[in-house]
Amino acid sequence: MTDVPELIRSRRTHKTFGPEPVPKETLDELLELARWAPNHHRTNPWRFRVLGPETLARLKEAAGPSEAPKLDRAPTLVLASAALSGELEQDEEDLCATASAIYAVLLGAHARGLAGYWRTPRALRTKAGREAVGLPDGERFLGLIHLGAPRSQPPAPERAPLESYRFFLP
Repeated sequence: MTDVPELIRSRRTHKTFGPEPVPKETLDELLELARWAPNHHRTNPWRFRVLGPETLARLKEAAGPSEAPKLDRAPTLVLASAALSGELEQDEEDLCATASAIYAVLLGAHARGLAGYWRTPRALRTKAGREAVGLPDGERFLGLIHLGAPRSQPPAPERAPLESYRFFLP
């Protein structure tokens, strides 16, 4: 069994990747892991769209010249969104479930020796960006997952001490 604490502690955000795209079979394995994320009422709200070259070109156009180069960092991009019901409490739970699913993908990628980066590009919050990737009304964009072979090993980031965020209540 994989050492889960070590896997969590050693995962890093990568911003440089090798040129080879992640194979479809590996993407399917990673996205299959996502469905095991905690999900109240089993609504399965997560949606994953693997961007092909035509979609990426449209998104780069929507992003504009200053942001488009960041979309070329990784050879494989996966758009993650949550299908929402319009019911406030359920939507909040579904957003959290989708975020958990994204993290499952990132951990699964790391366990396979892949690099990952969870971004939230501004372009995907615009009408033009949503249209570029075919994101329908009723879905909320949560992230653009960059995946590929790592080119380096980023250092461990600074983390707040446990005592700064853990509280025992009487």
